[in-house]
Amino acid sequence: MKNVSLVGLLIVLLCGVFVGASAMYTVDEVEQVIITQFGKPVGEPITEAGLKFKIPFVQEVNPIDKRVLEWDGAPSDMPTKDKLYISVDLFARWRIVDPLQYFLRLQDERSAQSRLDDILGSETRNAVAKHELIEIIRTTKGREPLIDTAVLGEDAASPTEQGPIVGALVPIEKGRQLVEREIFTAAAEKVSVFGIELLDIRFKRINYNESVRPKIYDRMISERRQIAERFLSEGNGEAARIRGNRVRDLNKIQSEAYRQVEEIRGLADAKATEIYASAYNQTPQSVEFYEFTRTMASYPEIVGKNTTIVLSTGSDLFKYLKGMNAKIEQLNPQSE
Repeated sequence: MKNVSLVGLLIVLLCGVFVGASAMYTVDEVEQVIITQFGKPVGEPITEAGLKFKIPFVQEVNPIDKRVLEWDGAPSDMPTKDKLYISVDLFARWRIVDPLQYFLRLQDERSAQSRLDDILGSETRNAVAKHELIEIIRTTKGREPLIDTAVLGEDAASPTEQGPIVGALVPIEKGRQLVEREIFTAAAEKVSVFGIELLDIRFKRINYNESVRPKIYDRMISERRQIAERFLSEGNGEAARIRGNRVRDLNKIQSEAYRQVEEIRGLADAKATEIYASAYNQTPQSVEFYEFTRTMASYPEIVGKNTTIVLSTGSDLFKYLKGMNAKIEQLNPQSE
């Protein structure tokens, strides 16, 4: 009898412990709890950590994470505004701010991730389709052009009149950060109805689609070659202009130098003539001597080896030749 009572007491104690354990639960600091009774939420969400109580066997504890969670979508192919197919890899950070609404609409994190796939994927596709590729891959709007349009000169036609300049960059209106902000704003409003707060989104990787990547690379190579050809053409034109200026400047310098030489030579001749005149015009004897020396100096220029000269007896050249024999006879009377 005593053993039967002891066994019965032990059973009662075990049942009490089991019922007590079923009535108690703990809430972790990184969790929030929804209590459900027969599958329906009961009361307000429990967000404070500690030991809590519930009706045993009837109510169930549904823990919900309250930490910052991540969403990492699979890369998706989509077209840009300029008809280029790219593969976009996006990631986001989110958390549950309304656990009751989250539990009623989604139940668990798996459903939440699936809903985020749909919403973020759709908004990303819409944003990418509204912007050109350069807007998505550039983080800022500030950048320098590849070609300085000032080389066209004031008289050249404007870029709009002669078509786009090879190598000129497409102007950036927004940049990648503002595109991300557009996706964030549109998606945050849609996910809020599920009790989710979207904290941030970022483009993790953007790449060309595999099917169009070879064509894109070929086009990039072609554009770089066109830019190189333009640089070479501009360089050759500038070199030709420099060579032409060099020849023109050289001819001008030579012409100026020849003019100065001739001016100096004329002044020198005039000065020499003036000096000669002042030197030989002092007495009649000096004038006669000057005439004689000038005449003698002209003979070698006039009389050559086989030269025949016909002179009149009154010629200035002949008067010294005519008087030469008389003076020789006076100096050498015995020569007869």
